[in-house]
Amino acid sequence: MTLNGWIQIALFCAIILALTPLLGGYMTRVFAGERTFLSPVLRPVEGALYGLAGVDAKREQTWLGYTLAMLVFHVGGFLILYSVLRMQDLLPLNPQEMAAMPPDLSLNTAISFLTNTNWQNYGGESTLSYLAQMLGLTHQNFLSAATGIALAVALIRGFSRASAQTVGNFWVDVTRCTLYVLLPLCIPYTLFLVWQGIPQTLGPYVDATTLDGAKQTIALGPVASQVAIKMLGTNGGGFFNANASHPFENPTALSNFVQMLSIFALGAGLTNVFGRMVGDVRKGWAILAAMGVIFVAGVAVTYWAESAGTPGLNALGLTGGNMEGKEVRFGIVASALFAVITTAASCGAVNAMHDSFTALGGMIPLINMELGEIIVGGVGAGMYGMLLFVVVAMFVAGLMVGRTPEYAGKKIEAKEVKMAMLAILVLPLMMLGWTAVATVLPSAVASIANPGPHGFSEILYAFTSATANNGSAFGGLTGNTPFYNVTLAISMFIGRFMMIVPAMALAGSLAAKKTVPASAGTFPTHGGLFVGLLVGVILIVGGLTFFPALALGPIVEHLAAVAGQTFGG
Repeated sequence: MTLNGWIQIALFCAIILALTPLLGGYMTRVFAGERTFLSPVLRPVEGALYGLAGVDAKREQTWLGYTLAMLVFHVGGFLILYSVLRMQDLLPLNPQEMAAMPPDLSLNTAISFLTNTNWQNYGGESTLSYLAQMLGLTHQNFLSAATGIALAVALIRGFSRASAQTVGNFWVDVTRCTLYVLLPLCIPYTLFLVWQGIPQTLGPYVDATTLDGAKQTIALGPVASQVAIKMLGTNGGGFFNANASHPFENPTALSNFVQMLSIFALGAGLTNVFGRMVGDVRKGWAILAAMGVIFVAGVAVTYWAESAGTPGLNALGLTGGNMEGKEVRFGIVASALFAVITTAASCGAVNAMHDSFTALGGMIPLINMELGEIIVGGVGAGMYGMLLFVVVAMFVAGLMVGRTPEYAGKKIEAKEVKMAMLAILVLPLMMLGWTAVATVLPSAVASIANPGPHGFSEILYAFTSATANNGSAFGGLTGNTPFYNVTLAISMFIGRFMMIVPAMALAGSLAAKKTVPASAGTFPTHGGLFVGLLVGVILIVGGLTFFPALALGPIVEHLAAVAGQTFGG
């Protein structure tokens, strides 16, 4: 570890803190329907879209109506994306004449991008046409991100409203998020990426002759526009198989740093939206502080582990850290920081191969995902995921002092706690359940590239990533098989929607409650005591549900590596 490395980490954190109130204030005005600097241009477009769709922007929905609208929206998105993938050989903008994607892989990919997971059991440049990349994947990148933010705002309204039966209008929220937030940020972001050297073209791939006379095909395409929303929307799906380690997706140290910032920007900003909407900005900062404590701890461990290197290489005198699977232009600190950011934010983009990290370095991304999209998390998903833990934390606080817990003026009662726990506990069911099946099924075990503890970690990482809607992978697992395509699709679907439905029921229940004025016995929820309680509850719940299984993989790997160094194999 070096001073330069810690300065990079500190600079990243400082910029995110500076952006949080700026983006939070802007998004609050957008979702409140207030005038913004873009309103003169976009308000007519917004109104025209409502007119074409037959949407009454002034008519709000109950939590159930909001949820059903969201589900219908996703059914339509699935049918469009699945059809494009299955028929891409018959559709235009296919200069490389890519074949249609097989049914099981099309199912996996459609569910993946629908749920903001972007798990990829294929290489983009060798599998998908330009139309599939744009109409299929980039299109869903925008809509899945907008959906996550809209759902978070709906849950926040549950906390901020009193004696209300509605939580907003799904169609209005998704439209405003896309028009006023995602598109205005992605357009200049795309131009910046083009300036940095990322291609943006509909021309065919280019053939080149190498120095030794061999023919090389250089893949191109509309890359910059997809990279912009993949990072800003915490989608993570790469245009190229190598994702953000590919020089055409992430060419420079500056592009790498800006991409890391964009992964966290909107998720962090939503904590400020929460504080503003409930009338106490300090509550938003307290939630961000809890996220930050876990994030910084993860960065420190990963940076230390990768800088220390592996015991085997150190025994040979090859010190200087673990550079396996990392790009030289980024180095250890930017690779470690990116790995923690992308798994903390449920993005899944990678600028280094997580499968090549040290055992402890690879454990932190696993822990981030096991905790369930809460350390900033996917755009929107991180906010409503963290608020579920807030409900549980306040319930624990109430048990300790013997009174009904309150948060943001709302009584937290049995129904709210049940909904929160239902949403939280669905994650280990998918992550650990399918991992158990895959470790005993011969066809699934055959996909493992590395036997022993690391092979177990590869399987656990896959189902953890899918259920947490992250999308990154330990690359040693061959996932493009019927078993993994189907089971990972189920994990992604359950991990997204079986968390959303209880969260929306919670929103409806809270919105209907009256606001209770704070009293001398009200637990303060904007200081260090609350932050400590929240972090403790998160780690305890994670410890009870995930860490026993987690220890069987990375920790055993680490102990085995140390034993191999100590005892000569």
